[in-house]
Formats: sequence, C-alpha cells, structure tokens
Amino acid sequence: MKILKLKIFSVILTSLLIFSGCENINPQSSEISDSEIQTAPTQTLEISGSPIYASDLNDGKYTIAVDSSSSMFNITDCELTVSDENMTAVMTMGGKGYLYLFMGRGENASDESQYIPFKEDKNGNHTFTVPVESLDTGIECSAFSKKKEQWYDRTIVFRSDSLPADAFKNLNTAQNLNLADGEYTIDVTLGGGSGKAKIDSPARLIVENGQVYAEIVWGSSNYDYMIVDNQKFLPLNTEGNSSFKIPVKAFDRRINVLADTTAMSTPHEIEYTLYFDSESIKS
Repeated sequence: MKILKLKIFSVILTSLLIFSGCENINPQSSEISDSEIQTAPTQTLEISGSPIYASDLNDGKYTIAVDSSSSMFNITDCELTVSDENMTAVMTMGGKGYLYLFMGRGENASDESQYIPFKEDKNGNHTFTVPVESLDTGIECSAFSKKKEQWYDRTIVFRSDSLPADAFKNLNTAQNLNLADGEYTIDVTLGGGSGKAKIDSPARLIVENGQVYAEIVWGSSNYDYMIVDNQKFLPLNTEGNSSFKIPVKAFDRRINVLADTTAMSTPHEIEYTLYFDSESIKS
C-alpha cells in the first residue's frame, strides 16, 4: 500500500514539474544561440613585403583597401589621409553593431579617454577615424559590441597595393634602379587566391626601352589569361604550364593581378598579388 502511495506521489510530482516548465532546465537550452554571438572564425590575413610608413608616401587623401581578421568587423570603405608624415583613416563599417574602437587588445581598454566613438556619415553609416602607424602591417584593435556590451579583439591590415603609384615617394622603378635594357632574374612572391597556386621563382625579368616586364610561369596549365592594370594578357605558350609576359611598373610593393583559371567546372577570375624583390635582381 505504501509503495502504491509513493508511485502516485511520484506521478503527481512529475506532472507538476512538467506543467511548471521545470523540465526545461537543461544546460544546452540555456546557452546563447550562435546567431547571437558577435564573433566569427578568425581569418588569416596576408602580409607580405616591408611596412609602408607615412614618410614613404606623398601627402594626400587616398581610397585604401582594409583586410579584417573577422567577417563580423566588415569595413566597406576607407579613406586614408597622409599629412606631415602622419596617417589617419576613416573606416566606414558595414553595420552598426559597435559603439567604440580601442587601438589594442580589449583587456587593456581601461582608459575611456582612448576610446574612439563612431560617427555617422551623411548616409547614416557608422564610421571610425583611427590612427595608422604603417601599411601592410597587422594592427590590433578591439571593438565594443553594443548588443553584448563587451570588447572583441580584431586585427586589420591597410593594404598599400590598393594605392595608386603616385602615392609613393620613392617608387623603385627600372630608372631609379639604373637597370639597363637586357635580361635579368628576380625573386617574386605570389599572394592571394586559396594559397594553393604556385609560380616559378626566380622569374625572368626583361627590360626593353626602359620598360620592365616579367615572365610569370604558373605551376599548372590551367590559366588562360591574366589582367594587369585593366589590360588583358594571353599565354606565351600552348603546351606546358601557363606562361605570361606582364608589365612590372614598380618593385618592392604588392601588385594586384587577376588570373583566369579553367581548373574549375566553369572559368573563374582569381585575385592574386605579386611582389618583386629588387634586391634579388641578377643579370
């Protein structure tokens, strides 16, 4: 009889717990959903070549590309100002989720006087004006989330390869390197893409009437054209690994190029960078 009473009590207690919602006490169900988390997987930032400082650039305002270590910290536009050997940048954000920036790690953001608040531009976008010590360098910053009320560490890179040639004071060219007409070799570094593509290095360098060209030989036969400075170049060969003769306007800075690959189901233009090291030039 006692056993029956205990069973009845157990059933009643279980029912009360269910109706009161206590069955939802579960460590998993109390967690914040992924959509509410303001972070994203860290992305690898490509950094090649030497840092570019304000002293390397002519004073002026330039549109510049900025890479971010997080897709949640999306910079849609940026204007770089160079003045009196100092640089600042106005970054336009792709969202409105951040109230402040701090140039450093969030754990060190204790001095509110160092916080950089957002400003709204004429289109209602949030912008942050930040100091820039150098280009082509990973710069640490932390963004304060309006929703989560905490700092999120980011790394950004201001890319010199997106600047026009006339932004640079001492651009290494065939003329200031005193390269006579002839053939040379030069070390060249490929960047961008998926990281799987390869090119031959050193590459053949040709100087003709003061104009510099490089022969780029890819590690496969799947490239059917390249685009440099909006000009299209076709392969030099029809068999073997794809080879192209392209112009080189400057050394010691990344140069943006496009290469079309037929290795996929449909042809794709892929963005790459080439870095020609002038110190490696040999006759």
